Amino acid sequence: MRPIRPVYIAAQALTPFIGKGHPDFILKGHPDFGQRDNPTLEEHLANVVRQLLTENDIDPSLIQRGYVGNFAGELFSSQGFLGAMLARADERLSGIGCARVEAACASGGVGIVGAIEAIQAGLDVVIVAGAEVQTTVRPREGADYLARASHYATERSIDDFTFPALLARRAKAYKAAYGLTDRDLAHFSVKAYANANRNPLAHMHTVKMTLEQAATASETNPNFLQNPELKDHLRVSDCSQVSDGAAAVILASAEGLQKLGRSLVQSVQVRSYGFATNPLGQVKDLLRLDTTASAAGEALRDAGLTPQEVQVAEVHDCFTIAELMMYEAIGFAEQGHGIELIRSGRTSIEGDIPVNAGGGLVGFGHPVGATGVKQAAEIYRQMKGLCGEYQIPREVHTGLTANMGGDDRTVVSLVLENVS
Repeated sequence: MRPIRPVYIAAQALTPFIGKGHPDFILKGHPDFGQRDNPTLEEHLANVVRQLLTENDIDPSLIQRGYVGNFAGELFSSQGFLGAMLARADERLSGIGCARVEAACASGGVGIVGAIEAIQAGLDVVIVAGAEVQTTVRPREGADYLARASHYATERSIDDFTFPALLARRAKAYKAAYGLTDRDLAHFSVKAYANANRNPLAHMHTVKMTLEQAATASETNPNFLQNPELKDHLRVSDCSQVSDGAAAVILASAEGLQKLGRSLVQSVQVRSYGFATNPLGQVKDLLRLDTTASAAGEALRDAGLTPQEVQVAEVHDCFTIAELMMYEAIGFAEQGHGIELIRSGRTSIEGDIPVNAGGGLVGFGHPVGATGVKQAAEIYRQMKGLCGEYQIPREVHTGLTANMGGDDRTVVSLVLENVS
């Protein structure tokens, strides 16, 4: 869809994404263990909203609608009803209509779709926040919670770690079809960690990853699945992080920008968007992300662009195989040839099509409900030169996001344009 009424990202904010491996995350052995706790879901949500309002001098009374992307608040934090939680961040948000949006890992992206369509309906200023806390339970219990994004009745039994197994199934099929190797997939891990090392907000900001480490199963990088048919096709280094964190954006019409006192130079336009969903548990082709292809294809078509005209991208690398398949679904590479992009360095920060410059889900982290909002914020930050050490070393005018829920079951894709 191309918005009939222009829509702009007027402002953004990100918290650090934290979890195991991050120096600020409190575990036994941390010097602050027993003295303070990790931030709660409510605290992450409140912190990012307050940051958004304060750093961008936003008057909350101008906000007319709010959406909160979150997948599993009831499970990890015993807290649902997060639309009403939004107003607790600032009492001046009381009285506006706010709702939680849930679409698994695409929750944040679907929240942005809701905001765009609210502006098409006549509103001028909408806030979208995404937040998730996933570190409150043991890994196997957390894996069971996250398996709710699959077709639980038919897919839960594939492995204790359902979602890694579903993507390992794709990796196995892709290896058989195209000769992909573990060393090939390791390039995605290395890029993600290297980019995260340049990003102070990233979960894996201080963790290094070499090609040999990522390519080789070891005691510290095991093949951890129990399913014997899939075990060899996924290592810890192939996985996105179990992260806590939040992201937020303000979307506005042209009239909304004027009310906010924000100029076009301070804004990024939503040129078009795609939104597609396919049935749970009914993946037709393990070699292709069909839903991503539909959503990204719609966004690019309605923007009047080819994939080759995209200058920066944020794609959903929940596992390394997903980033590879995203390249092909979006059209950056032909089917079976996505690996050539990363081998050549074209998707590095210095390349001609930088992908996940802040580290993606593997390096930056993956607080599920925040991811789709973070992707939009990251494109904004790159276009406005706000990324510090991981800033792309040239001006970028056209960017694309692809935020995937489940095993390519729901996808939101945005085409963003720098209007400065």
